[in-house]
Amino acid sequence: MTTVIISCLSLALTFLYAILVLILRTGWQKIPSFSAKVNPCVTKVSVLIAARNEAEKIHLTIEDILAQNYPKELFELIIVDDHSTDGTSQVISSYANMGVKLIVLNESQALNSYKKKAIAKAIDLANGELMVATDADCRMGQNWLHQIVSLYEEKKYNLISSPVVYFEEKSLFERMQTLEFLYLIGFGAAGIGHNMPSTCNGANLAYKKEVFLALGGFKGIDDLASGDDELFLHKVASTYPGTVGFCKAKDAIVYTHAKPNLKEFISQRKRWASKSVKYKNKKIIALAIAMWLFNISLALNFFLAFFYTDFLKLVVIQFAIKFTAEMFFLELLTSFANRKNLLFILTFTTFLHPIYLIYIGIIGNSGKYSWKGRMVK
Repeated sequence: MTTVIISCLSLALTFLYAILVLILRTGWQKIPSFSAKVNPCVTKVSVLIAARNEAEKIHLTIEDILAQNYPKELFELIIVDDHSTDGTSQVISSYANMGVKLIVLNESQALNSYKKKAIAKAIDLANGELMVATDADCRMGQNWLHQIVSLYEEKKYNLISSPVVYFEEKSLFERMQTLEFLYLIGFGAAGIGHNMPSTCNGANLAYKKEVFLALGGFKGIDDLASGDDELFLHKVASTYPGTVGFCKAKDAIVYTHAKPNLKEFISQRKRWASKSVKYKNKKIIALAIAMWLFNISLALNFFLAFFYTDFLKLVVIQFAIKFTAEMFFLELLTSFANRKNLLFILTFTTFLHPIYLIYIGIIGNSGKYSWKGRMVK
């Protein structure tokens, strides 16, 4: 009887997961591919970066932004140095004659959310109508700003999430992260496509300054180190329903790097998962719990299969359905990113995901973690 109950629950969770992934696929498809208008944009933009110990690579990001195909008089670049202990400020200062503005964060009291403080400081100084946030280790093409602002001018969204993709991988581990990250970007876009925004990435996020100020900035979510992107998205979606968009354009992609080792990867994912304690939308919470329970069932049944052969067939069915559904979804995402060669990696990740997701689901909601050389929560 117990075996029958476990099998029925497991199959129910499996089919629920497959349906959810197919819903994600339709959500991605609901978002039309965007092509920027030919006419020049007229919106004044402030590009914001919070940087800490990025002296080695930040010059590449600055040069990419300064090279944008966007009217020079209509955008500014503001970078906040968040207590760097290397030469980050000096690198930024070397671009002062090109209009790059530097703010040096100098807080006398310890904070838990230095990044939110840095972004808020930049917005206080910003002269733009549209804030466009990215990270200090990102790369972008010359039409990046033009694509995002064109969508803003056409649709008048209060917040625009745009794609982020890993590149320049050096190992199988990094390529596995790229595939998983494409799933996450697709997950966020699909939620927007279904008018239920759930997640986004602060490395490529735009929002109106007046909306940021009207919502009190990061007030109410500033007790967590992370969440300057996803939790602020929730604030906008809750207060201004239907005003969140996704820029589905290849020229709008921002590129960054996967984590080079397991320790840094786990720390990053723990930070991302820590934001879930602040979720207020019950539909998003229910979705996260259902997906987590599905992975619990996979791990449990795999373990039981070593002792009861009846569970072996169940595990095979579960993984086959999981693999097929994810392949169906990721085929769209890898095509968009011109990375279809990554699909073969799903053969490995589909078996590793349950262990990783169960672990992250537990540790992401407990304890502190290291971020940028600090212990935060």
